[in-house]
Amino acid sequence: MSTLAFIQNLSSWEIILIFLVVLLFFGAKRLPELFRSFGKSMKEFKKATTEIEDDIRTAMEDTPADKTQPPVSPPSTATPTSEEKKDEEPSS
Repeated sequence: MSTLAFIQNLSSWEIILIFLVVLLFFGAKRLPELFRSFGKSMKEFKKATTEIEDDIRTAMEDTPADKTQPPVSPPSTATPTSEEKKDEEPSS
């Protein structure tokens, strides 16, 4: 996937015309600053998307089998309380 795929549809005259319009709007002194900031923002965007993709990949790879199986509870070893013992004793 090309990030500049729209340029393939432009002819050389159209690219020159776009460059001249940008030159007229911003002037020759501001063009290097404009393109520098554009390059920095593109670099930051690519870095952020790469980090998100890496986070998603590591999250998908780090799914341990322990999380998919429900925990097994130990058997109950509770002793009857004193009230339960009174209920179990036969009345005379």
